[in-house]
Parts: sequence; structure tokens; C-alpha cells
Amino acid sequence: MPTRPKALDIARKAFGQHGGMLRTGEALRLGLHPRTLYELRDRGELERIGRGLYRLANAPLLTNPDWVTVAIRAPQAVFCLISALVYHHLTTQVPHSIDVAVRSHGQVPKVDDLPIRVFWFSEPAFSAGVKQVRIDDVPVRVYSAAKTLADCFKYRHKIGLDVAVEALRRFRERKGKSDLQELVRFARICRVERIMRPYLEATL
Repeated sequence: MPTRPKALDIARKAFGQHGGMLRTGEALRLGLHPRTLYELRDRGELERIGRGLYRLANAPLLTNPDWVTVAIRAPQAVFCLISALVYHHLTTQVPHSIDVAVRSHGQVPKVDDLPIRVFWFSEPAFSAGVKQVRIDDVPVRVYSAAKTLADCFKYRHKIGLDVAVEALRRFRERKGKSDLQELVRFARICRVERIMRPYLEATL
């Protein structure tokens, strides 16, 4: 068993190799003892940024701590609807919650300390249009701009039709013909092509 100073060094190195952040479960699987984590926390070297989630106190400041926390604790969830619109700069809305999609009958993300709004998507809509990006060196799943628009029209009664129409207008102002074809494809997958078509034609 490593000495206390060595155990602390091993823990610091493990955090450093994982972008400065680890879930408690991941740390234990890497062989770190809970006592070591508590000691680093008490020394001020680790800070708790969510339930069961720690990061090095001297790591660079997170640009989007809420998304990072959700992505680490619920890696299969996909950011969607208002949250995805904000990511793609397609809305003037100020989100009051974090919208995430989960596969139908999937497990609800355990992120009790954040305002999460969960939507259950069935296939093929759940897997269609997922992009993996990196935020603060953490892999994050978010729907593409075109897929997000189709989702917004599908869930227009939840988020507001005006939000979906505004996003469509912004999308059309900066996207080309190929993007329009992609949008129509996702509208078919989400079964909202007929609903979207009048609004889409009005922006042409």
C-alpha cells in the first residue's frame, strides 16, 4: 500500500490525466482510496462541483460547469431543445433549465443539484443528429442545429411555437441549401415535416 504522500501524488496525477475531474466511482476504479480524496479535499486541493464529482482546485476555470457536470454524470444523455438552441446561437431565450434527451425507458440522469428537464426520445429520433463536442476537455453530446430545430417543432407545445419559429428564421439566415435538405431529413425522422413546411416556406 503506498505511503500517504505517495498516495496523494498518485491521486493528483490521476486527476491530471482525466482533465482535472473525476467522479467518485471512477476514482475508486482507478485504485484511489476514499480517504485520499477526503484528505485532498480537506487540504483545499480538490473541490466538489457536484454530487460525487470532484476537480482539482488549481485546474482552469470551467467555461460551462453545468454542462460539464451533466455530461460527466450522464454521458449517454444528449443536450437538446432550448439548451441546444443556445449552444448553436439560434435563440434569444434565457434557459431556466438544462434540457437533455434520454432514450425511451432509459435511466433519468442523477443530477439532483441542477435544474434538469428530461425528455424521452424514441428511436430513430434519439440517435439521429447527435454531435460529440468537447467543452472544458470533456466529451459532450448535443444535437446538431438542424436536428434541434426538428425537435423544437415536435415539442412546440412544451417550449413554445414562437421559440421554434424564431430559431428556424435564424437558421435560414445563415445556412445554405445542403443544410435545408438536412433539416427536411430530420423533420421526416421526427414526423413534423407537414407541420414545419408552412413556416419553412415562409422563410424562403
